[in-house]
Amino acid sequence: MATIYDVARRAQVSAATVSRVLNGRETVDPALAERVLAAVGELGYRRNAVARNLRKQQTSLWAVIISDVENPFFTSMVRGIEDVASAAGCSVVLCNSDENPEKESRYIAVALGEQMAGVIISPSSDRVEDLNLLSSSGCPVVMVDRELKGVRGDAVLVDNENGAEEATAHLVEQGYERIACITGPQRASTATERLRGYRNALEAAGRRANDTLIRMANFRADGGHDAMASLLDEQQPPDAVFVTNNLMTVGALECLVERRLDIPGDVALVGFDEVPWADLVRPSITTVAQPTYEEGRAAAELLARRIAEPDRALTRQILRTSLRVRASSTSHP
Repeated sequence: MATIYDVARRAQVSAATVSRVLNGRETVDPALAERVLAAVGELGYRRNAVARNLRKQQTSLWAVIISDVENPFFTSMVRGIEDVASAAGCSVVLCNSDENPEKESRYIAVALGEQMAGVIISPSSDRVEDLNLLSSSGCPVVMVDRELKGVRGDAVLVDNENGAEEATAHLVEQGYERIACITGPQRASTATERLRGYRNALEAAGRRANDTLIRMANFRADGGHDAMASLLDEQQPPDAVFVTNNLMTVGALECLVERRLDIPGDVALVGFDEVPWADLVRPSITTVAQPTYEEGRAAAELLARRIAEPDRALTRQILRTSLRVRASSTSHP
């Protein structure tokens, strides 16, 4: 069955434009409207009439769209969401966008088509129009972990910049000189905010960030591994590295082990996101811990409030991180 996104692709317009045409708004250029209507006819697209009145005829289902179901970071977050939803008499449908903007768009279309009462999302793309299509159709949106500027929705985030500053400042205080940073893709707000915190900490210490010691990867273990290998192959490799998520920390650690480098004697390591095994490996791993369960609960509570009070002011809630210092960053001579 054709979706609104299929129509948008056929007409070579945005999904938001398709929505405006189908809802009879006069602000759309007539030529674009004609292309949209032609695509609707060619594809046999049929609107769900009930979907236009989501605020009045909602299901008790919440869609939770996360960027990587294999990342343990999301485990306790989703548990927090589910606990609140269950108490509110609602059920959660978990969707894995897999850091893929196209999959994310399809799940947004499903949320609209299935008349979901609301959506909690950790965005994988920078497609503001996709998320605003939800809110303009009466489906409330809460962003969690990551945010997109311009989206009409609530947000629950952590203070990524401050957490990264604390991690980098810790390495500076331990006496490390060439501190590298492995961060995620530029489109992810968490990646850019943590990189900014890293730069801020170096600047506060009277240093300038060296671009040869910065890598952008894919927030996956293979990305962390390859980025770490690239840093070690520099003419002047780092003596410490700050890695901005848990899976990339695993990859960076694997690379250091493969190179038979001592941690922290040869290279110190600090990761972002707490991991269950951080105290079990040797050396234990210094991490920036996020209150993931609390993030999930807070996002779910905001969604429940938004459903009950659609016209209330938007909320942007920021939670604090905590630096948990362990052996991987504390033994510099």
